[in-house]
Amino acid sequence: MDIIRLTLSDVAMALGLIAITMGLSAWQKLGLEWQLLIATIRTIVQLIFVGYVLTIVFTIKQPWLILAVLIVMLTVASVVSRNRISQKIPQLLLLVWSSILTSTTLSISYTNLLVIKPENWYEPQYLIPLVGIVLGNGMNAAAIAGERLVSTINSNSVEIETYLSLGSTPEQAIVKYRKDAIRAALIPTLNSMMVIGIVTLPGIVTGQLLSGINPLDAVAYQMLIMFLLTFANLVTTLLVTYGLCRQFFNQDAQLKNL
Repeated sequence: MDIIRLTLSDVAMALGLIAITMGLSAWQKLGLEWQLLIATIRTIVQLIFVGYVLTIVFTIKQPWLILAVLIVMLTVASVVSRNRISQKIPQLLLLVWSSILTSTTLSISYTNLLVIKPENWYEPQYLIPLVGIVLGNGMNAAAIAGERLVSTINSNSVEIETYLSLGSTPEQAIVKYRKDAIRAALIPTLNSMMVIGIVTLPGIVTGQLLSGINPLDAVAYQMLIMFLLTFANLVTTLLVTYGLCRQFFNQDAQLKNL
């Protein structure tokens, strides 16, 4: 299939959708015009910047440069996730960073070695998009699980201390809160898997279809990505919630106020 390439004038015409959106917001007095403008500018600037960076990375194809880009992406995702959970918990950024790194490394290594099997493990065509998708979803999963666990523990401190006074270990006292937090973080992933292809066509499928890829090849990659995300999100939430649980108790198994 021939690819219909979007010119600068085509993108400018697409901005008409944002102008209409801002007009509707003003008409309904929603007060979203300024936020829409800032979001649009950031979208344009960030994507153009990423486009040039990826062009350089895809041209040079040096492992050190690819890894540097991935580390920056990982760090930004970790900071955003940390900020959504709490900025008061000690070493939370390191916990989130290491958890997302571990889940991403495990899932991408499995995918590269056993499924895609590219000629070079650092092939940017595969590595950067897949890692980016895993990092984005891992960031959200960690934020949801972490925020849910922290807020639940803080609001149920009396119940937890009661369990501790009756002889329960810290793990036993908060096990149900940890499970609820993990389940909550996986709800978006599970919901997507339930309706994918019937209600929604994910960005990977639509992007590949627009670029002229055979539909069956597009859905095969989407299946791979959904399985990849399910594993990575669960590993991320398991590690983040485990680390957070340890932060809430001192060496004497007493609940701390965080």
